[in-house]
Amino acid sequence: MFDYEILRILWWAVLGVLLIGFAVMDGFDMGSLALLPFVAKTDNERRIVINTIGPVWEGNQVWLLLGAGAIFAAWPYLYAVAFSGFYFAMLIVLLTLILRPVGMKFRSKMPGIGWRAFWDWCLFAGGSVPPVIFGVAFGNALEGVPFSFDSSLRMTYSGSFFALLNPFALLCGILSLGMILLQGATWLAVKTEASVQRRARQTIVALAMGVPLLFAVGGIWSGGFIDGYHYASTINPEGPSNPLYKTVTRASGALMDNFSNYPIAWLVPALVILGAALALIGVARRRPIVSFIGSSLVIAGTVATAGVALFPFLLPSSTVPNASLTVWDASSSRTTLILMTLVTAVFLPIILVYTSWVYHVLRGPVTAQHVKDRGDSLY
Repeated sequence: MFDYEILRILWWAVLGVLLIGFAVMDGFDMGSLALLPFVAKTDNERRIVINTIGPVWEGNQVWLLLGAGAIFAAWPYLYAVAFSGFYFAMLIVLLTLILRPVGMKFRSKMPGIGWRAFWDWCLFAGGSVPPVIFGVAFGNALEGVPFSFDSSLRMTYSGSFFALLNPFALLCGILSLGMILLQGATWLAVKTEASVQRRARQTIVALAMGVPLLFAVGGIWSGGFIDGYHYASTINPEGPSNPLYKTVTRASGALMDNFSNYPIAWLVPALVILGAALALIGVARRRPIVSFIGSSLVIAGTVATAGVALFPFLLPSSTVPNASLTVWDASSSRTTLILMTLVTAVFLPIILVYTSWVYHVLRGPVTAQHVKDRGDSLY
């Protein structure tokens, strides 16, 4: 159970689960705010939308903290490269995420139309910008990032913020925004009524058809026009965590190797199609919870597809392929991974149980009457 190889694969999977958890749980927060100016036309409707996420958005941030903490503790090389190389992009994410609590608190302090409209657009930015940047980061990870290590494992990043904004990465950013908007629309279909719910259902139909199309375009592009990475030396799953102890080559179509070698892997991208179909079925049968489950499957399939395509690579290096970070040479020590596994086995179920209880207590839609009756205590 505690073999180094098994622990490394386990924490690769745990990282994927945490990223999916963040995209699903915080995704409907961001998606709802990104849709705020479009599905809610009046001030009261916008208050309804904001109050659907008001009691839960802070708790959903736990998934972001868990994901970042897992990268820091389990994959220190990945943490060093990603948070240094993507520093300016991460700064933009943090600044826009700050707009969410500030906007939600400040918009209700004054009744003026201009005042509230300003903060509504700030909330829109806080919901739409982070998923685009996260998608751009994933796109660059698939292509490879310009970094290297010297003999003492000091990292050098030779890229720039604007170099991250290449065509394929921007496509991934648009795809990321699309799936988050779909998640937000399905959440609003569950938690609202009347005109807001009707506009949310219309949005679901458009996005449930558009997101799989973008996903397919990204798959064709990455499989046929982007060089992937190959291990050119013998893999040692129990070896030391030193990225320089291997040889890596680049090859066209390498991102499709895991799908070619293991046909069962095609079940992962199939989740995107299945999820989109469920989202449409939920709209047709007026079962919004079915749409929400389908949207969550779209997110899970999209994120997991990127992970499966890259495996065993975590973050390839486009300038010095031998310095690429992989599951086998970028992890923490075996002892650290054992301790993290034991701690996670205790606390992750507690988080899941508590989160489930919170959503059970807060079940049911937010209505116009609900906001009117509690105008002084709600956003």
